[in-house]
Amino acid sequence: MLLEFLLAFLGVLSLAVPVHGQDQSGFVSIDCGSLSAQFLDPFTGLNYISDDSFIQGENPGIPKMIAIDEFKNTFVLPQHKYLRSFPGVEGDRNCYNVTLTKYVKYLIRATFLYGNYDNLNEPPSFDLHLGPNKWDTVQLWNSAALVYKEIIYIPTVTYIQVCLVQTGRSTPFISTLELRPLKNTTYVTQNGSLALIRRSNCGFLNYAIIRYPDDDYDRLWYPDHIWNSNLSTLQAIDSRDYNDFRPPSTVMMTADTSINASTDLNINTHQTTPQFYYVYMYFAEIDLKANQSRHFNISVNGEPWYGPVTPEYLRATIAYTNSPIGPFTGGNFTFSFFPVGDSTLPPILNAVEAYSVIYFLQSETDQEDIDAIKKIKSRYGISTRNWQGDPCAPQDYVWNGLSCSYNGTAPPIITSLNLSSNGLTGGIAPDIANLKSLMSLDLSNNSLSGTVPGFLSQLLSLKILNLSGNNLSGSIPVDLLKRNASGSLLLSVSGNPGLCLSDSCNNKKKKKKLVVSVAASVSSLFAIVILLAIIFRVHKRRKQQVARHGEDKTRRTPLLELKRRQFTYSEVVNITNNFERVLGRGGFGTVYYGCLDDLQVAVKMLSSSSVQGYNEFQAEVKLLLRVHHRNLTSLIGYCNENDKIGLIYEYMANGNLKDHLSDGNPNILSWKQRLQIALEAAQGLEYLHKGCKAPVVHRDVKTTNILLNDKFQAKISDFGLSRTFQSEAASHVSTVVAGTPGYLDPEYYATHRLTEKSDVFSFGVVLLEMITSQPVIAMTNDRTHISQWVNSLLKNGDIENIIDSRLGGDFKINSVWKAVELAMACASTTSATRPTMNQVVVELNECLTTEMAPTGGFNSSFEIIAVDDNLLSEVSGR
Repeated sequence: MLLEFLLAFLGVLSLAVPVHGQDQSGFVSIDCGSLSAQFLDPFTGLNYISDDSFIQGENPGIPKMIAIDEFKNTFVLPQHKYLRSFPGVEGDRNCYNVTLTKYVKYLIRATFLYGNYDNLNEPPSFDLHLGPNKWDTVQLWNSAALVYKEIIYIPTVTYIQVCLVQTGRSTPFISTLELRPLKNTTYVTQNGSLALIRRSNCGFLNYAIIRYPDDDYDRLWYPDHIWNSNLSTLQAIDSRDYNDFRPPSTVMMTADTSINASTDLNINTHQTTPQFYYVYMYFAEIDLKANQSRHFNISVNGEPWYGPVTPEYLRATIAYTNSPIGPFTGGNFTFSFFPVGDSTLPPILNAVEAYSVIYFLQSETDQEDIDAIKKIKSRYGISTRNWQGDPCAPQDYVWNGLSCSYNGTAPPIITSLNLSSNGLTGGIAPDIANLKSLMSLDLSNNSLSGTVPGFLSQLLSLKILNLSGNNLSGSIPVDLLKRNASGSLLLSVSGNPGLCLSDSCNNKKKKKKLVVSVAASVSSLFAIVILLAIIFRVHKRRKQQVARHGEDKTRRTPLLELKRRQFTYSEVVNITNNFERVLGRGGFGTVYYGCLDDLQVAVKMLSSSSVQGYNEFQAEVKLLLRVHHRNLTSLIGYCNENDKIGLIYEYMANGNLKDHLSDGNPNILSWKQRLQIALEAAQGLEYLHKGCKAPVVHRDVKTTNILLNDKFQAKISDFGLSRTFQSEAASHVSTVVAGTPGYLDPEYYATHRLTEKSDVFSFGVVLLEMITSQPVIAMTNDRTHISQWVNSLLKNGDIENIIDSRLGGDFKINSVWKAVELAMACASTTSATRPTMNQVVVELNECLTTEMAPTGGFNSSFEIIAVDDNLLSEVSGR
């Protein structure tokens, strides 16, 4: 059942099968620092847009790219390759302003991938604010860490401001900002907002993160094992119409449970700080036979929390309460699941979400004041001040030139505006009249022109008005003069030559002469037209010349390239020092060590008895002359002189992968090394399948054809059996079967239809070899295939007897589970249920990330620290 579900599950994997037509209404997906105005995420079908229009201020940030050379062997989603950093000094606040619908509940998610973009290799730490309140601290533990911060929030205005605050010397940055509208009937709290701790897909059989389009709200569901047994089904779960929470069917198709029907199941948690929590648990019956029943209650610290729960068959239900949980004395609390009544089956859990309550106590500035000051900012193009985020709150980040009044929980109001010496031009902004509580206004020493507007008289709280040092003209409003005379207003207007102190002043109207030379204008226009015509003709002629040159070059390059890389037999003898050192022998012939100038090389000479022969020699030369990838061996040259035929490759100091997996090799590859090698080999195959103009199928993927250089970087070799599709649209090639027993795709063997999935099968076998260090075909009478042996152990959940015992337990069980499940999916006997190499790269990258993550999980105040005695892995909040 486990294997059958895994194969089907990979077939509908959300990260690999985008549904581009699904509704994204209300979604905001911002790719921070992107060089493109917009792009379509190929994995989810989500439309991402540039962040240029969402940021303002003196420091608009700097678009950056992660250190792509360092991460060339790590899969990175397109929207995470770029970021925007905000260098500055401690206390700087830089904000994104996003328009949305007020009083609608939103899931807001900010993503951070440092990626050593600044080449300092110092992951930063900084604060994240939502409006005037601190949301969380962003702490990255290494360069490859991908950190998500997610909150459920209801805005009371038509926008939100997500701000990055520099708290030390490190530089804040952000990779993506995403907003997803939710139903207001979901995630209801008594008060406060909800910050995500963990969202778990229980009983997972595939380690991919489930999100849009499987999840209508684009929630990220992380794979978790909570208890020691799991259930799965191939049938879809009715979940979208049951309630507004809409858990994805792909998530609900698996569940955690226990083998023992009478055992109580527990989730023990710990609070590091006193907090309130909301927990949402999802259930669906997926394995119910005749005369069986499942009923259970849920308690927290012995007190009833929810129940009885009777999961409906193939239909989602949800357990939650409208009141929060906690805080508890001592910080420990336990969820207990126990059968009740006539239940014959143990409790199950398909998925769970946990949130902490965040109370945003600091009110935003009065909305009328915000609207007014933003219009003033726009009117004058103010960008030289820290005018980002909320104008008055928090008090430590009040805008330069503003003073505000604070009264408990009431919204702050602006009481003083000082724009002196700020280069202002034009008239006095009418929006100043909407700052009703303004007590002091200083617009001195600018280049303001026009008259002193009468609306300034309507600012009844105004005590100080400084308009000196401008180019104002006309008369001063009588009411302002009267208030100045009575002492209720301190008015300064010196330095405005055209300004009169009496309303009776008659301004002299200066006539402006409009000098327009029609002849000059026509002449200029004519000259421009002639110049453009000349430029166009020159450009067109050069373009035609370049095109012709390109065609000639395209025709000549293969012949030139072939000639340039051809060596004589005598040169090969010199390169190998008369074939002195043998590196290995194979079906093609013998491989010798050699030196070409200062470059170490490997020379493979065709044996006269080789059954592979000249055709495969030609195929390999032609292929390697046109494909280039860091995870494919590089062809240095070749020899084709009478019956002396040889290939000259880059030298791979650490030989082939097969030798490093054998029991006789004292240097045991660590689990992390094996995952890295697997990822690099997968990237080489992915390039052949998708990176070449006409896809290439290797046809002989095996551990002896994966070579390792002096840094243990993996490269695919031996392309003599490779086949190229006639076009990118072709789905298969009909050909005589070729390959190595044990690695050979059984479907290809039976049908003679070669597809990219044939390489996927072979790679799955390679991955099983790397995990187990077992032979592909057992040296026993029954000749058991490695996939059959692994499958027999998987049925009993015996994962630790699958992995190479020489590793001594030095691995994370979750990453092993993921790798085994991926390998078994690749080695499926049916090609339709195998993943693509693109999916394999994505999943191996996730597996490597899991292995490299710090022990103890993610930093959180809510942590699952133990789950019965058979806990498979520690699970903590992200």
